[in-house]
Amino acid sequence: MTSRGPNKHQQKTEATRRKLLKAARRVFARDGFDAARIEDIAAEAGHTRGAFYANFDTKEDLFFALLEQEATKRLIELRAALERCEPVAERMRAVREFYLERANDRQWVMLTLEFRLYAVRHSRMRAKLAAAHRRIRFSLNFSFVGQLIPSLVKQTSTEEEEIVKAVLEAVLSGLVLERAYDPRRISEEQVLSALGRVFDTFTRGSALALK
Repeated sequence: MTSRGPNKHQQKTEATRRKLLKAARRVFARDGFDAARIEDIAAEAGHTRGAFYANFDTKEDLFFALLEQEATKRLIELRAALERCEPVAERMRAVREFYLERANDRQWVMLTLEFRLYAVRHSRMRAKLAAAHRRIRFSLNFSFVGQLIPSLVKQTSTEEEEIVKAVLEAVLSGLVLERAYDPRRISEEQVLSALGRVFDTFTRGSALALK
């Protein structure tokens, strides 16, 4: 018995959702998360507010769907990069390069920073938003990294792993922000050099911050 694919209604719904996600990234980057309006996102996607609410309950829900999409995309890209490398040393360099390349997507880095500031400013929502963000991070399966690079499988506590992840993400975000704010102070080459040094320091004997 063959399984049926999605019907026309499901295909249309999925296409609308994809358009809303693409539009949201553009509108969030253009207007900022807090100032972005649902009707503007819907219009950018070529739809109405009704189409938005048929797919998402709130603007925050849309952001988390976008976050999950971006994270899953990075996961697939990392796995493909590692599987193309045979020696373990090359795989480790691929992971390092993966981390450094994240600095090139300034739009996404700035958007995640802005969302965090939004959550902090709306204290009644902060815990809920942070919990949703954690659920997405923990749902991503990076176990293949340890399988492909056995030397990274260390006796490291979950708490230590999270500290490493937080440090690498904070340094990346901070340097990208500083570069965007004052490019005369720090060059792109200096950003990548600093990120490389931080990566080398904080990934020795610890799990990697890939999310």
